[in-house]
Formats: sequence, structure tokens, C-alpha cells
Amino acid sequence: MEATVATENQTMIAQMVRDFGLQHIKPHMMRWDNTQEFPRDLFRQLGELGLMGVLVPAQYGGSGFGYQEYVTAIAELAKIDGSIGLSMAAHNSLCTGHILQHASEAQKQQYLPRLASGEWLGAWGLTEPNTGSDAGNMRTTAVLDPSGEHYVLNGAKNFITHGKSGDVAVVIARTGEVGDSHGMTAFIVERGTPGFEGGRKEDKLGMRASETTEMIFTDCQVPVANVIGKVGDGFVQSLKVLDGGRISIAALSLGIAQGAYEAALQYSKERQQFNQPISNFQGIAFKLADMATEIEAASLLTYRAAAMKDRGENVNLESAMAKLYASEVSVRVANEGVQIFGGYGYTKDYPAEKYYRDAKLCTIGEGTSEIQKLVIARALLK
Repeated sequence: MEATVATENQTMIAQMVRDFGLQHIKPHMMRWDNTQEFPRDLFRQLGELGLMGVLVPAQYGGSGFGYQEYVTAIAELAKIDGSIGLSMAAHNSLCTGHILQHASEAQKQQYLPRLASGEWLGAWGLTEPNTGSDAGNMRTTAVLDPSGEHYVLNGAKNFITHGKSGDVAVVIARTGEVGDSHGMTAFIVERGTPGFEGGRKEDKLGMRASETTEMIFTDCQVPVANVIGKVGDGFVQSLKVLDGGRISIAALSLGIAQGAYEAALQYSKERQQFNQPISNFQGIAFKLADMATEIEAASLLTYRAAAMKDRGENVNLESAMAKLYASEVSVRVANEGVQIFGGYGYTKDYPAEKYYRDAKLCTIGEGTSEIQKLVIARALLK
């Protein structure tokens, strides 16, 4: 199901991801899910396909595509396994995206080629144990060393994708007063820097093959050269990064919904009750009709935001609408998918339960549904 006419690039990317997924993801995904194994090597392979630097210009070793192609790639990955789609999206939108949008030329040349190739995996640290939606009250501090050569970071970030396995992280830390939107700064911190380590790994409901951990900073010295942009601009940069990131979560939601719908549709045609396929019954057929309609609407919102982003327009409102609607649709569609599968939908022998578990994160990550409504309302009432 496509809401927009796919370009040649989108069709090519979709087919490439489907072929790759059937060979390298599908056979292993339930094992990864059960054991919470993070398949690090898979992302090197995705890098070889150009999927770890989708938006990165060719001059830095990336694919040089736009958001429409990016949405297609994430959705196709998420159709197969939401965890892999999530990790790919977090790497591209957040860490790589922050460096691409806000870093100096020297920083771009240093980090983007390794991130875009998949040689390095990226993490992004904004959320803290006590500050989720209220990121402005973060407690992680960065204090300029008396020598003037380093900032010293102290504190902890949590719910960080690739917080342990990431090779490089963009970290937002407080350099000013608590609550001051211009009192936070973004830093590039490489794995192996003394005082920087991964902490506890979360035991999650869904998206279990995507690593989510703490990042802990203890007197961690980061060179002044690793500041992204101006001191004090970190939070403002982050809000811009999240505008694009919301499109990627909308795409993730869309893919999970499409996967859940297609599995339910196929099952409904094969499953016989009362000597006929259950799809013949209006109770099931109407569910499928609602699912397909909502997915189509979510697709339109998501690709519209992507097209606007490609044109360089402000997508603050549109990305929040797409993320809000697509994520809620994903949960509803996955829920109905389980219902159509009946008792089998509640077992791990069929795909419905995994879509159901994976979908829920989409209404929470990169701004909850409630925060999206706040963003939308503010934009409408300006």
C-alpha cells in the first residue's frame, strides 16, 4: 500500500530492503527478540547498502537521498522487524542527523564517513532518568576545565538507543542554568573516552533487538573542539533534530502497521471457520477496511511531511501530526491484527504479537503522543 506514487529510487530501495530483510533479518528476528540480542554486524551490512547514511551527501560517503527515500527505507525495515527499523532510524536521524545539520565542516569530515558506512554506530543522548518530556531540566553538566581545553561531563542519560554499542554519541549537557533553553550544549563523545561508559540495559516489552541503555559520564573530559555549534545552542539544535526524527518515527509506525495489516489480511484469507475463510465475515472484513484506511491516511501524512522536509520547509507542525497519527494507528492496527489471528495472535508462532509489542514504543519515543499534541496546539495557536 502506497499513498503516494513511488519514485524509481523509492521502488528500488523498497525492493532492496525487502530482499535483504528476507535473507538477513527474518530468519533470526525471533531469536534476537527472545534473547534481546543486538545484531551489531547487521548494521555494517546495512551500511554497505547505503542505509546508514541515507540523508548524508555523497561528499561525506552517504547515499545523498531525501526524506521520501528515507521514509521508504525505514517503513520497509519496520514491516519485517520494528527493532531493526528503530535502530537504523535512531542512527540516521539523531546522531548522524545532528552532526549533519549542526556540526562544523571539520567535524562532518571526521565523523560522517564512518557513520554513513556503518563502520561506526551512532547514539544520541538527551533523555535522563528524571527528565523525559521535561528535557530542559536536565542534570548532566559540562563544565569548562580551567585550562580552557576540555569540558568535564558528569551525569547520566537513559533510554539511549546504542548507549552501550555506539561508537560515537552526540550528548546534550547543561552548560548554563537549569531550565534555560540556551543553557545546554551538544558534544561529540567517542567511545573509549575515559569516564564515558554504557550503563544498565533496559528489559523492554518490544523492540527488543534494538539496544536501549544508560550512558554514564564520570569526570569525562571532552575537547572543546568537540562542541557542536555554539555553546548554549544544544537544546535548540535538539528540537530541530527531533522535527526530522519525528518523521522517522512516523515511518517506523507506518511500517509496523503495514506489516501487521498484511499478516492479518493473509491469515484472514487462509483461516477457515464454518467452512469458509474468515475474511468472508463482515466482522473481520470491516476490521481490515478500517486498518487499510487508517494506514493510507498515516502514509499520506508521513510522506507529506517528508516532501516538505525535502523542500526545506518548516515541518514542526506536520512532523508532529504525522508522528502522532501514525503511531496511534500503528497501535490500533497491531491490536486488531492480534484479534483477527484470535488465539494464535497471542502466541509467538505467529507474527501478530510481535507487531503488537513493537508498536507501542512509537507513541512514546521521540516525544509522547501527549507532547505531539502540545507541539501541534502551540503551532495552531501561534
